[in-house]
Amino acid sequence: MVVSEAIFVGGNRQTQVSDYTSEWGILAFGAGKTIALWKPLDTASRGVYRTLEGHNAEVTCVRFVSGTNLMISASEDSQIRVWEHTSDAQDDTFNCIQILDHHKHTITTISALSNIFAVGCADGSVSMWSLSGDVASLVHTFEPKKNTLPLCLALKEVQDNKILLAVGGTNPNVFIYSFVWDSETLNNFQQAAILEGHEDWIKAMDFYEESSGNIILATGSQDRYIRLWRIRTNELIDNSDEDDFKLKLLSNKQSKFSISSDLRVAINFEALIVGHDDWVSCLKWHEDRLQLLASTADTAIMVWEPDEESGVWVCASRLGELSSKGASTATGSAGGFWSCNWFTLGERDYILTNGKTGSWRMWESGDLGIWDQHLAITGPTKSVTDAAWSPNGRYLLFTSLDQTTRLIAQYRKSDSQSGKAGSWFEFSRPQIHGYDMICVEPISNTRFISGGDEKILRSFDEPKGVAQILNKFADIPIEDESSMPESASLPALGLSSKATADVDEDVDEDPDVRETNETKNISFDVVASLTTPPIEDQLQRHTLWPEIEKLYGHGYEMSCLDVSPDGNVIASACKSNNMQHAVIRFFDANTWLQPKPAEQLHNLTITRLRFSGDNIHLLSVSRDRQWALWKRNLATNDFELAYKNEKAHTRIIWDCDWAPQEFGQVFFTASRDKCVKSWRFSAQENTYTQENSLKLTEPVTAVSIFPKLLHSKLVTAVGLESGSIHIYTYDGEFRKVTEIGKNLAPSDRINRLRWSSYLEDEKLVFAAASADHSARVYSVKSSTIEENTK
Repeated sequence: MVVSEAIFVGGNRQTQVSDYTSEWGILAFGAGKTIALWKPLDTASRGVYRTLEGHNAEVTCVRFVSGTNLMISASEDSQIRVWEHTSDAQDDTFNCIQILDHHKHTITTISALSNIFAVGCADGSVSMWSLSGDVASLVHTFEPKKNTLPLCLALKEVQDNKILLAVGGTNPNVFIYSFVWDSETLNNFQQAAILEGHEDWIKAMDFYEESSGNIILATGSQDRYIRLWRIRTNELIDNSDEDDFKLKLLSNKQSKFSISSDLRVAINFEALIVGHDDWVSCLKWHEDRLQLLASTADTAIMVWEPDEESGVWVCASRLGELSSKGASTATGSAGGFWSCNWFTLGERDYILTNGKTGSWRMWESGDLGIWDQHLAITGPTKSVTDAAWSPNGRYLLFTSLDQTTRLIAQYRKSDSQSGKAGSWFEFSRPQIHGYDMICVEPISNTRFISGGDEKILRSFDEPKGVAQILNKFADIPIEDESSMPESASLPALGLSSKATADVDEDVDEDPDVRETNETKNISFDVVASLTTPPIEDQLQRHTLWPEIEKLYGHGYEMSCLDVSPDGNVIASACKSNNMQHAVIRFFDANTWLQPKPAEQLHNLTITRLRFSGDNIHLLSVSRDRQWALWKRNLATNDFELAYKNEKAHTRIIWDCDWAPQEFGQVFFTASRDKCVKSWRFSAQENTYTQENSLKLTEPVTAVSIFPKLLHSKLVTAVGLESGSIHIYTYDGEFRKVTEIGKNLAPSDRINRLRWSSYLEDEKLVFAAASADHSARVYSVKSSTIEENTK
């Protein structure tokens, strides 16, 4: 009944957080506490189509088990989960079939073969598990080196059931273990070799089998180097180093050992790959040829291969950004790319990598060694704190603790490059800030205001370039294009994005400032020439909105804001633990002047502000468990207290919303006391009295009312602390329509629910902002609401 239209969620900043399976064409990656599923090459659906919940902390590792229908995940909650592939009526998904609670600390790494997998833990231990059918069993635990944390593992079957395990971690050495796997038991388990050479922690490794008995191990380190180690068996071993008469000064030291009586192994250093400017985060060998893919913290993806004549390893392709402008992990940068995957389909290679912004990048190999970058998925990397639709209901703004404000809209074209019409994409990243973002609200279709974890409100105007792509791809009309700035620019030493016209004026006024290729703003040209929605590189650099005004007055960090429906008044509040700062401040949205604030009433942080549809009343709710109604003087824009209820709920009131005017003077409050209450104006008592109450099984954190009546009833969406969303109709009585459960709902607290006013094909659309790092869009047919009302 309820359809999940879009899920926007970013990948976690972990080096082993993703894996791709060619069998189902699925990329699975850790996204907060969930595992997100995406089919990169499925043009029918261009985004995350499902999230799997179960973990209680950030997911650190995801691995598919080759040759089976299983997936293994691990998390900071110390749990290992085994998932089994299944197909439901909608798409491919996975069900958790086993939970392993052996470890008591964060799981840092996993490596798997078809019948065995190894797990590294933050307590320094490595555990070995057997996979018999669908059941995992612990078979062995060991500690490679005291006070060394394993950061990466790699398993390789050298011969039938004779296996090597490489361990890298917070030590410059690579530890090699060997064992024989026999009927779910480990035999001859030993530390076979210690490979020395790296100068810093080892974060990535992968095996590649050139031919039978001839294997290469690649290891990547924080020392910025990749080392290749040659592994040979039996007759392929060079035993000339055992000749006592041979000069050994120039010989390459070999580590020799036996896995069993019939299998001898020798490992020696093969090559040093130099060229990365920061930590090596992930390594992956090509499945069919001798090429190594490396992702690094220097915002570069490189493909390395040996030169045909000299055998020297050279960079065959470099993707990503050319420079991070001096920022590195040494200076506190979060790094460039965290994990990488590549796979082959037909004659084409595909590379997938996630970056520090949570977004994914995808490249496809073309002719003459050229790689083409394709549209991929984007999403926030931390809790989504607020969401608001534009007044015309055509696009959604949402803010996140990852310090961004993002704009998403529905794609209205249909082509093979960008997917089917109706898909949702991020079309702009209006604000990239230095503070965690808390709240956002549009003033008009082309202007919005936002508040972060600071004392200031900031307002932004839509640039012409963004307006044009929204018109081109989302069919959103352009309003007053002649007065729009072309684009925004972020000055090198500034924190506020400025309109390009302002930047040009600065250049004209200062004769010492010359426009060069580095200072010239090309954002409008880049955005105007787009043939698909913008990719991550363009979103970060060319879709900013210019900041037009800062609004001051609050003493602490912002907590909430709202804008009157006529777009003339902004109301805002900040965090507070006393009456002095729990005050509502007002701003004139035309002059930016500040009328006098409301009188002091609330004792603690105001959690939500909502204007009534007639522009006259402002509703405030607070952590102090009371609501208040403030009446507006339309001539002066001053507000005075009209009504209050000091004992509205028994716990914190998290949210509130107004019913449409045609339903009467009615509003709703949602509280931690597990209740949603409706309040109607009583002329007899000359105040708002409780009309009805809805009791739920857990704290209610969000409520939203569809802004139009449906069959003379209200449609109400209620969000809960667990992430569940309930939909009700209301005509004086609450009647449950449906509940969005685990398959489609977020996995953590609902921070905000908002209905869009835009009604198309009798389809109601609403957005959910959740603490599980996701912003989601849902739709429900109006006809089914009436049919399914209980």
